[in-house]
Amino acid sequence: MRITDRENAYVQEVLRHQFRSSANAGMTRRFEEAFAKKFNSKFAIAFANGTATMHAALAAAGVGPGDEVIVPPLTMASTALCAIHAGALPVFADVDPATWNLDPASVATRITPRTKAIIPVALFGLPPDMDPIMALARQHKLFVLEDDAQCFLGYYKGKVSGSIAHASSFSFQNSKHISCGEGGAITTNDEELAEKIRRMSSLGYAAVKAAAGKSIITREMIQDPGYLRHISIGWNYRLSELSCAVLLGQVERMEELVQTRLDAAAAMAAALGDCRWLVLQKTPPETVHSYWAFSCRLTDDAPCTWHEFRQQYLAAGGDPFYGAWALNYLEPVFRGQKIFEWQTQRFEPGLCPVAEKLQPKLLQFKTNYFEPARRQKAADALRRTIAYFGRG
Repeated sequence: MRITDRENAYVQEVLRHQFRSSANAGMTRRFEEAFAKKFNSKFAIAFANGTATMHAALAAAGVGPGDEVIVPPLTMASTALCAIHAGALPVFADVDPATWNLDPASVATRITPRTKAIIPVALFGLPPDMDPIMALARQHKLFVLEDDAQCFLGYYKGKVSGSIAHASSFSFQNSKHISCGEGGAITTNDEELAEKIRRMSSLGYAAVKAAAGKSIITREMIQDPGYLRHISIGWNYRLSELSCAVLLGQVERMEELVQTRLDAAAAMAAALGDCRWLVLQKTPPETVHSYWAFSCRLTDDAPCTWHEFRQQYLAAGGDPFYGAWALNYLEPVFRGQKIFEWQTQRFEPGLCPVAEKLQPKLLQFKTNYFEPARRQKAADALRRTIAYFGRG
């Protein structure tokens, strides 16, 4: 089950405290401490969503007007939009043709004197190739923010995703491995950065510290008419105690919830078998995939179009599935636009040819099956669909 008695008990604990600020259940602190420990990080900061996380992290790292942030085009648009929220320009680098994640070689060609940060994305739950990205960051003194919205308990060379970059962003939106309906978190091992990020999420309050519950403010101080609260610009991006109560229960069940996705992916992989014209996203041997989605691409000589495959899959009893997002720079908000006068990258077709070839051919199958029968039904539908067109 997605929500159990554990989450319900924590929610009831919050309600029993009547939302008092001076004597609450401490769910935000408890969740953040549990989440940080799970991702081998010193600090975790809860946020209202997984876009606010990235905006705050970029701003805390000093990214602002006149700066560039290198991002992949093949992902949810939040990754690019958060750069604009910080006043910077997203610059799109191409993706690897096998893993579909940000290609470090393409990143290297996009670095300019204006580049301030890189945001690699763990697409569909597959950790990106972090070593060469971090090497580029060291060489050019860049900030690296992992977008791990789709990756919980994924691993890269023995390190859990969320513990490698300068900071990492997670989403708890309702499609994610763990969820409270909507929310996000940032992990980092940098205390100074953590304090800045938390201040960004909390209206620039002077009393904010890197770790939750470590404020030195007293009731007498905050009630004093001479107390000065705000020492920097910030936003109100905090997550509620109720949401943190649900998330605490989900963190304590994280292995179970992730295993649900892995079991679904294994069933779909068995159904895929030796099909020649459906190619699975490559998982390098040093990487552990967490399968937010089970994703394949149609080959150029596939016996069907994307829409024909989907129609037959639904007819075979499968659940509706998504194609990949339109490439960010081809969305109307970006395409042909010049966001800043100094912008040199043109948002138009041909910018990232690998991603442009991949995007129309990608299929994202669900993995959030909490009942084995539904998981098997999806796998059987895939097997029947492949049989219908022939394995090639």
